[in-house]
Amino acid sequence: MARPINLRIWRGNKNGGDFHTVTVDANEGEVVLDVIHRVQATQLPDLAVRWNCKAGKCGSCSMEINGKPRLACMTRMNTFAEGETITVTPLRAFPVIRDLVTDVSFNYKKAMEIPSYAPPANLKPGEARMEQIDVERSQEFRKCIECFLCQDTCHVIRDHEENKKSFAGPRFFIRIAELDMHPLDTLRNRKRTAQESHGLGMCNITKCCTEVCPEHIRITDNAIIPMKERVVDVKYDPVRWLGSKIRKREDIS
Repeated sequence: MARPINLRIWRGNKNGGDFHTVTVDANEGEVVLDVIHRVQATQLPDLAVRWNCKAGKCGSCSMEINGKPRLACMTRMNTFAEGETITVTPLRAFPVIRDLVTDVSFNYKKAMEIPSYAPPANLKPGEARMEQIDVERSQEFRKCIECFLCQDTCHVIRDHEENKKSFAGPRFFIRIAELDMHPLDTLRNRKRTAQESHGLGMCNITKCCTEVCPEHIRITDNAIIPMKERVVDVKYDPVRWLGSKIRKREDIS
């Protein structure tokens, strides 16, 4: 059975904009993206919204719904109270292109700054071998669909534009952790670069990124905190520091 919904949609571009309120029907079992599509079809044909799979796997329809970063295709209409006005806005952390579409190219630039997997040089194609137990920790991070909701809710990015130059954000901390925990990755400087180049130390582990992740990745507990602990071991443990100095002297001699 259809019921009328008041939808408050932000409309505009990089130069500014305002909210436009419409009333539209929502049918049983529908999600916010369904309702937005109905608004496009019946009232606002030029409304811009990004989407693709409508199955919670492409991450395209990221937006803020009643102030919370969510996927429109995974937010069910029956979770809202009868008569509640639903407000949809673009991701706040990134520049608006038009209406609900934002420019998330910042994230792709950050991805390019992270060196890729570096296998042992003596391994030929097909020779890589590892036990399942060795990859279980990092396997969780491969579930990321790059919706960038974690990036949007992270206050280091969201509230401080000046931090973007030196802060990669939670999506890329799990990428660094995934590679650092990989049993065959040979690039051993990932801990130092996480701290010195990607801003790991700026994260104060509020867990807001974990709360909005649609894939339920435990970003803070399983990636960021372990990486912080590894950075401490490498950079500040006096025994490891002394051992590294001794090895360097041995290499020189």
